[in-house]
Parts: sequence; structure tokens; C-alpha cells
Amino acid sequence: MTQRIDFAKESADITKKFVEFVAATKENAVEESIRDLVNVRIAQLNNCTFCLDMHVKQAKIHGERDLRLYHLASWRESTLFAPRERAALAWAEVLTRLPDLGVPDDIYERVHTQLNEKEISDLTFVVMAANAWTRVNAGFKTVPGSSDTMLGLDKAGLN
Repeated sequence: MTQRIDFAKESADITKKFVEFVAATKENAVEESIRDLVNVRIAQLNNCTFCLDMHVKQAKIHGERDLRLYHLASWRESTLFAPRERAALAWAEVLTRLPDLGVPDDIYERVHTQLNEKEISDLTFVVMAANAWTRVNAGFKTVPGSSDTMLGLDKAGLN
């Protein structure tokens, strides 16, 4: 795989501002473990290998278990996810695959039983950021693992 465009070089100012936005989403009412699961799931849904590689490594560094990462693609059928995690994953999926008529009320209500309004709002910005990154990295074919050292992902022990 060869990267098509070095977007960080070509759009340096925009990339810098977007990185600042993403950094701001880390100060979040939703715990890091759930944000990790959401980021991995969004990368799966968007078929972004760079993002999937990066987010799996981040999740491992943060202590996520291998089996839960293996089950993530079928989280609805897996017994390994708590109701709060399921709510976050459902919210991430519906916003990533936005239906023609928007987010159905029943999905919002189910999510709202597990997450408060601040958490739903904060999680929405995490989902926005992850989806934006997948579009850039998938569109320009960013090479998986190419930023591992810079991002500290080599500490995951996955290669």
C-alpha cells in the first residue's frame, strides 16, 4: 500500500487544528475504555485499516482484553459487553451509518437509559472525530503502522 497524499503536509494548518479538536475529545465524560471500543468499531464499519490498526493498539495499551476486541464486530451477540458499552456502541454505529431519516427515537431512548446527556454529547464528538479520521486515512490510503513510533503505539507489542 502506498499513501496517495500526505494530507498532514498538504493541509498542515487544518490537520493541526483537527488534531487539537481530537485532543479535546479526550477530556470526556465517557471512560477511555468505552471510547477505545467505539473507535475500533467505527474503524471496522468504515473499513479503515490504518484506523483499525491504530485503535486496536491504543486499546491494548489501555488494557483492553484480546477476546473483547475479537468479539467487537459481533458485539450484539457477545456476552462480553456491559449494557453501558452496548449503548455506546449502538450510538456510534447509528451515527456512523446515519439512517436516511436520522437517528430513530427508540435508539436514542435506549442509549439514554445507560448514558446521561453529557455523556451522549461527549461521545458524539468522539464519533465525529473517528469518522472524520477514517475518511482521511481511508481516502488517502495511509499505511497501517506508519505512525506507530510517533504515536507511541509500538508499546502495544503488536506487529
